[in-house]
Amino acid sequence: MAYKTLLTVVTRPDRAELAISGAAVLAAAHDAHLDILALGVDQTQVGYSYVGSGAVILQAALDRAEQDARDIEKAARKALAGQDPTLRSTLEAAITQLGTLTELVAQRARFADLVVLPQPYGGGQGADSEAVVESALFEGHAPVLVLPETGAASAANPRRIVIAWNQSAEAMTAIRKALPILKKADLVNIAVIDPPKHGAERSDPGGMLCQMLVRHGVKAEVSVLARTLPRVSDVLARHVRDINADLLVMGAYGHSRFREAILGGSTRNMLEQAEVPVLMAR
Repeated sequence: MAYKTLLTVVTRPDRAELAISGAAVLAAAHDAHLDILALGVDQTQVGYSYVGSGAVILQAALDRAEQDARDIEKAARKALAGQDPTLRSTLEAAITQLGTLTELVAQRARFADLVVLPQPYGGGQGADSEAVVESALFEGHAPVLVLPETGAASAANPRRIVIAWNQSAEAMTAIRKALPILKKADLVNIAVIDPPKHGAERSDPGGMLCQMLVRHGVKAEVSVLARTLPRVSDVLARHVRDINADLLVMGAYGHSRFREAILGGSTRNMLEQAEVPVLMAR
């Protein structure tokens, strides 16, 4: 598998530079085409209105979303202008309500080899940022590379990578989707945290995965870590820092909310404190 179509979704003008510059460098590294969706989101959730005022409120919200889309598109074009002129890209502007965002983002994500998005948490982030990540992962079934405010430059050519391995199907999916990047790394560290004493890999935690990756030409090794901190995400974040990793690969976990899934606690915790890009899939 190779990354030939990348997608990024921008929902705020001030995030356009981070999303597009990170995705553009990655696209250049993999000779891929970059699709950009400038998305104006109507944040209004009308619960009630006075008689005769509903249409006015809806039209005002629509006008605001259209203006947001124009502002985001302008910021995206400015960010694109600063990229390598050989970059192949497509820019599309659209508007949506927060409740219908899932369908639009998922439809675009299904046809992308990798979705590149800014970190959905932090100052100034709204519900739309997390909804975009969830839509691409759970409804679009696409791998997602989340870029933190710092460390985004390493996403294109990470030299040291940590894999969070817990024998789950989600983790294995993320690893398979990450193979184009894993093969180019100088070191891939398979981190196994507090493995079960009676599990299938009890005699050699991470051994079969390491063997599989080595056969693909990946320079892999295994680290078995004790759970010495309250949260698994804390142990993982510390390990990423300890080995000076450039990228983390992990499965994306969630739970059902009506028909859709939302990010589970461990995944959310990891994204909240991530200092390096995180590649997730499920």
